Amino acid sequence: MFINITDTVTADNKGSSGKLVNYLEKENRIYNKEEERWFNHKGNNFEPFEVRRTIDGNVAKLSQKDPKFFLINVSPSQKEIKHLIDKYGENGAGEQLKEYAVKVMDEYAKNFKRPGVNSSKDLVWFAKLENNRYYTHKDKEVKEGTKQRGELKRGNQMHIQIIVSRKDATNKIKLSPMNKSQGKNEEHSKKVGQFKRTAFIQSGENLFDKVFNYERNLNETMAYAVVQKNGNIKQREQLDMLEQGSVSNYQSKSVANELIKDVAEGMFHTTANMLETIGKTAGDFLEILMEPTFVPAQSNPVEDAYRKKKKKKKSPSQDQSYGHRM
Repeated sequence: MFINITDTVTADNKGSSGKLVNYLEKENRIYNKEEERWFNHKGNNFEPFEVRRTIDGNVAKLSQKDPKFFLINVSPSQKEIKHLIDKYGENGAGEQLKEYAVKVMDEYAKNFKRPGVNSSKDLVWFAKLENNRYYTHKDKEVKEGTKQRGELKRGNQMHIQIIVSRKDATNKIKLSPMNKSQGKNEEHSKKVGQFKRTAFIQSGENLFDKVFNYERNLNETMAYAVVQKNGNIKQREQLDMLEQGSVSNYQSKSVANELIKDVAEGMFHTTANMLETIGKTAGDFLEILMEPTFVPAQSNPVEDAYRKKKKKKKSPSQDQSYGHRM
């Protein structure tokens, strides 16, 4: 699950939301099919002008230089999309993803830890389901010259784009997911909310697994990606141990997926410290992780061939009886 909040440096979010709303209408303009309407916690049939008017009208006491809104991208992986389609069908998967997006915005609101901002109902936001993605200059394929910028990406690219106002539903409270002043400037943090982006993204992953009964592999977790990209030597050692057994059975996968979150947070000084949290030594832990699930005995191809040959040799009585039936 990929969840990203567009940085204010790259987003044109200090003026009207009109350009962004118009851009996110592109699939309705390009493809000759039933229009995909905007939705939020209140409904799923909003027109573009309603989105622009509502977002642009919720900017009390914001200066010209202040961000007026933020863009949140919620993109399931190909494997996660397949899980939804297998479970709910093509059309049902899209509707389920919309409902999931509402729950994601509940988590977004809670993450600010501000009185009066407790759920998606306390926010001003609109979302759009999209089914296609295009290569950009940031993609590896474009840099290597194998794909061109603007070229359509293959596979099911279903995802959600969310525009959320900088101000809450009362138009009184400023909310910024870009706030990084936690602990450094307490007064400022109180004003804009102490938003932890990593915790928000992790909550989206946890939510998907819980709501859709999705069994996530260790290498699909956000924490795994964090350790792979930014982990120190100790964290990588801890990850190596978790990887050794995470593929063995459901129990090992569950244990590893929980521990990797704390590994990513740097909670353990050593691998031994990590194992102490579950009361195990390295040997005990690996024994649990490596305990195999039941696998039916594999057949011997030589023996199988012999049995088949033996079956073909029918007794005279069998041949005679078959002859009478004919």
